[in-house]
Amino acid sequence: MTGSVERSAMRKIYWRLLPFLLFAYLLAYVDRINVGFAALTMRGDLHMSATAFGFASGVFFWGYFLFEVPSNLALEKFGARLWIARIAISWGIMAGATAFVTGPASFAAIRFLLGLAEAGFFPGIILYFTYWFPAKHHARVISGFMMALPAAVAVGSPVSTAMLSLDGLYGLHGWQYMFILEAIPTILCGFVMLFVLTDRPAQAKFLTAEERTWLAGQLAAERSAKEAVQTISLWRSFYNPKVLWLSLNYFGIITASLGQLIFIPQIVKSLGVTSNMTVGWLSAIPYVAGTISLVVWGAVSDRMQERRWNLFAACAVATAGLAIAGATMGTWWALAGMTLAACGFYGSKGPFWSTPPMFLTGKTAAASIAWISSIGNLGGFLGPWYVGFIKDTTGSYAGGLYGLAALSLVSGLVCAVFLKIPTAALSVTAAVRENATQ
Repeated sequence: MTGSVERSAMRKIYWRLLPFLLFAYLLAYVDRINVGFAALTMRGDLHMSATAFGFASGVFFWGYFLFEVPSNLALEKFGARLWIARIAISWGIMAGATAFVTGPASFAAIRFLLGLAEAGFFPGIILYFTYWFPAKHHARVISGFMMALPAAVAVGSPVSTAMLSLDGLYGLHGWQYMFILEAIPTILCGFVMLFVLTDRPAQAKFLTAEERTWLAGQLAAERSAKEAVQTISLWRSFYNPKVLWLSLNYFGIITASLGQLIFIPQIVKSLGVTSNMTVGWLSAIPYVAGTISLVVWGAVSDRMQERRWNLFAACAVATAGLAIAGATMGTWWALAGMTLAACGFYGSKGPFWSTPPMFLTGKTAAASIAWISSIGNLGGFLGPWYVGFIKDTTGSYAGGLYGLAALSLVSGLVCAVFLKIPTAALSVTAAVRENATQ
């Protein structure tokens, strides 16, 4: 009987939350990374060097860093429905305002404000999933949600480059149309969230009373089991070694991932592609592969109930792909290398974000997940700036990709040597099973 209640409840929750939140994150990521496609014409229009463009693009992550922890604590206090909707509406407004920048300074300023506006969305959703999904579902649901990342590039690449063809219509540049038109769905999605999201399972009218009771009991048992293994206070979590090692691992992967992502359109164009539309389609290839890797790796990690070595393997794949891309820069093998790297980047997401809930609960989880995300996302500033600087200095993207490979390698080594969290996770799983049979 319990099995049928579980299957029924989880099926409803998956279909109620996952498709909508995946779509919302897709919009968020398009608004974040469409600058990579805007750069095909925007840099010339605003007279920006690759270094200035990379710096201004990455300033987004300083705003993200400053506001992620406060945002997640506010979500815990005010509820996910109102807070996540607020985030979506405000980031949509800032994304649209990017159309009106006039140079490097104003571009950097609006990117910083966009980071402030969007801060808390991703860690907020990761926290929100812990309210609804038992631990054995975490890698799958996180991987499903994070399909939005590569999908945003795969879908956004041709759409964004197509909008560049509107250049000159009513006196606006094509990149200005791109920022405005891609911001509108985000703002509308924010208002829809007010009607779709439910703060907690106890308020879920789409579940039966029996399903709500089962889910509440399961989540309570897992929470008690984690706290029995170890309780970490809110403030201690900021310097807890596990949290800091996770942050360092994430920093390396995000630096490498965003350093590649922001410059992929320009790297593809440097291979001799003349049509912006063709650049868009070719830039989508790594992220179609990344989408497949994300789903498959998350399912494998959940089936194995293992996180650490799946994460290490994904870091190793990313490192190899970036090294290949750097070594073959100027040929089509570079695109193959970046495709392999994308498989590693996105394959790491499910195992990685399933790890913090193994030992964190409540407000500590809210703050720590945001802290990990905010530190890691500083790599989103470093990666684009570094690749742009190396390109201006050497005339090639190869050195930048080698540097990104080194950071991805560091992430893998951190995982292999220091992330021993799964040992505690096994104890938690065993305790939950014991509570469930009593």
